[in-house]
Amino acid sequence: MGGVQFEEDDVTEEPTPEAPETPEGEEPIKQRKNGLYPGVSDELAENMKSGWADTELHDLEPVEQAPHTARRRAALSARFPGERLVIPAGNLRTRSNDTDYSFRASTEYAYLTGDQTEDGVLVLEPEASGGHTATLYVLPRSNRENGEFWLDGHGELWVGRRLSLTEAEKRLGLPAKDVRKLADELTDATGPVRIVRGHDAGLEAALTDKVTGERDEELRVFLSEQRLVKDEFEVGQLQAAVDSTVRGFEDVVKVLDKAQATSERYIEGTFFLRARVEGNDIGYGSICASGAHATTLHWVRNDGPVRSGDLLLLDAGVETTTLYTADVTRTLPVNGTYSPVQRKIYEAVYEAQEAGIAAVRPGAKYRDFHDAAQRVLATKLVEWGLIEGPVERVLELGLQRRWTLHGTGHMLGMDVHDCAVARTETYVDGTLEPGMCLTVEPGLYFQADDLTVPEEYRGIGVRIEDDVLVTEDGNRVLSAALPRTADDVEAWMARLTA
Repeated sequence: MGGVQFEEDDVTEEPTPEAPETPEGEEPIKQRKNGLYPGVSDELAENMKSGWADTELHDLEPVEQAPHTARRRAALSARFPGERLVIPAGNLRTRSNDTDYSFRASTEYAYLTGDQTEDGVLVLEPEASGGHTATLYVLPRSNRENGEFWLDGHGELWVGRRLSLTEAEKRLGLPAKDVRKLADELTDATGPVRIVRGHDAGLEAALTDKVTGERDEELRVFLSEQRLVKDEFEVGQLQAAVDSTVRGFEDVVKVLDKAQATSERYIEGTFFLRARVEGNDIGYGSICASGAHATTLHWVRNDGPVRSGDLLLLDAGVETTTLYTADVTRTLPVNGTYSPVQRKIYEAVYEAQEAGIAAVRPGAKYRDFHDAAQRVLATKLVEWGLIEGPVERVLELGLQRRWTLHGTGHMLGMDVHDCAVARTETYVDGTLEPGMCLTVEPGLYFQADDLTVPEEYRGIGVRIEDDVLVTEDGNRVLSAALPRTADDVEAWMARLTA
């Protein structure tokens, strides 16, 4: 789009006098301020209405997750009987002037529908006899009578074809209506209503006198907790995300020589290519931290040098086309071999991760894997003379946190930090169940200016992170295809760069 400007789009207040007549009840197509054409002749407008083939799709199959989304909606319905529930996908957001950020549907909406289109809204309407009728509100095909399809900046000739309402019904397994009429319908609605906030300001304004923040938060919390246990479809998608991520890490190792000649951005771009080819996107901003940048937990500038002899902390994940993301970290020697001090720190983190993974099993407390990993790290810090023991005192006071900094993991799913607004008693104070998926990611970070540690430690950051599924009899490491021991990492890198 960088080389082309819309000749008409929704950026000014008044329609051009020559624009095609607008059907009653619809917004007029508006003239772009500085467009090269002053208007549309009657002859051109009439010409653009005809001569187009029928492109309706008739042999559509439901999306793979349709049975699962139906079951999820049923659980939601049972939790809030007699209430109207509104779950928006969200709207496009302006990046600059007339360019938008890439759209990513809200997690709640995609989880309940399988749809990812902007402006979409799921509405669960309560039935007098009990339960709800679920309706999907989306934009229909672009209007050809008023010229929207070629004059509007978001018309189909500019941004691509949309599904018709009939096509959307077939794909998603629920009735579809025109979303442009929804705000008026909600304004006139009676009875209790809840909406997932933060995605569609227009709908929130339409419901401003019908909803409360407390009740809406209850809806958001329920939908977050609903995702704590993954179904078989979700587990398959998470495994696919991890498998693509493994290939992305392999891609990076193969181009470390090019990264040394440029910067961390070569690593970022290399992984992004894999994410876009095999998935929807990256699931979060890739952390491509070389050298001392590895001690910054969320280093996403990725503009620093990549030097032989340094460690590269790569924290990245592919997001599938169904919006499930992996979250994996490896800390790699840029030249393929750990120095003695790098290996010492790496192996301490590996030992902590092994203890953490071993603690992931059904019936265990969620906190157990964190506590197990932190105990190992605290023990190492005491053994190295960096902190005064005993270990129980260190853990009680949290003294190890100067160098461990963060928690040892989090739930994983459609959001990289999935289920984040679940109640504390069901998340961090809860119990692990089969189907839960979480990360185990201990780390040690010695800041470049930390005078409390030996100079040789300073500027070294190590994190090892894997995605772990709780199974009926223990756990399964979804990212086991990536080597973890120092010896295995070196051998793996040697094979890839031979």
